[in-house]
Amino acid sequence: MIESGFLLFDKPAGRTSFAALGGFRRAFPGARVGHTGTLDNFATGLLVVVVGSYSHLTPWFTGLDKVYEAEILFGIETDTLDPSGAVIAKGEIPSREAIENELDSFRGSIEQIPPVYSAIHVEGKRSSDLVRKGQHVELEPRRITIHSLELKNFQDDRASILVHCSSGSYIRSLARDIAAACGTCAHLSALRRIKVGAFAVENALLSPEGATVADLKKLDTEIAARLGLHTLFIAAGLEKGFSNGAPSVLRVLGPELPDEGESAAFSSRGEFLGIIASGQGKGKAAYKMVMPKAEEAQ
Repeated sequence: MIESGFLLFDKPAGRTSFAALGGFRRAFPGARVGHTGTLDNFATGLLVVVVGSYSHLTPWFTGLDKVYEAEILFGIETDTLDPSGAVIAKGEIPSREAIENELDSFRGSIEQIPPVYSAIHVEGKRSSDLVRKGQHVELEPRRITIHSLELKNFQDDRASILVHCSSGSYIRSLARDIAAACGTCAHLSALRRIKVGAFAVENALLSPEGATVADLKKLDTEIAARLGLHTLFIAAGLEKGFSNGAPSVLRVLGPELPDEGESAAFSSRGEFLGIIASGQGKGKAAYKMVMPKAEEAQ
């Protein structure tokens, strides 16, 4: 039987998010192993690792807010906006007061241009791959939300910030833009993700070595709530139909569903079965995802 679930991992610096999961692939042979949000090579911190059929839940984890601790090095900008890049500009070091005065303009809903060295696809190819081949890339600004932004410390040329942001935010771009607002340049010298939604890095494994089935978490009503999902339990007689995606099951469940939103469905034994989306027009509901049967899980 191929195991499924998710776990929290504290990624070390110096490895890609994909490579950092190698130990988990060895720990759970035959199972699909992935993560729900990339951390740059130089960054550390929380990766949500999905194993087996829980890979189907990736979009729900990916959409969660993130919290980061970051260090901005002022006066030097690199082409990658991180320590790995080549220096492309130098500038003055702003005062703490100047930085504080500019931070408020980055709080709330803002437009942000992602770094060209990123995994964003342009005409089917990664932007970073195109740039490395010498091609000029211009990325469109994206709407993001900075829920909170604090300057925790400033010494010499380095500022430590704490950022709570929406999914899709680039802290490298934030460092670049804060510096530009101060009339200078910068790059991100350190980055640590400490939260994904309500999941915290303090509860993460420090190493994949020795990971076992006991480390795999399963979706329950509490975790479903953390993912922004309503919950409902399905009678035993409806479980097979639900797993087969039968429309008749949705009609029976209709009165139990909220007018809008998504609901995690559980069996009478507490086993996670899938997700239903409500408000699909005229009060209709639809299967958003159904967990594969044990023999189909990979």
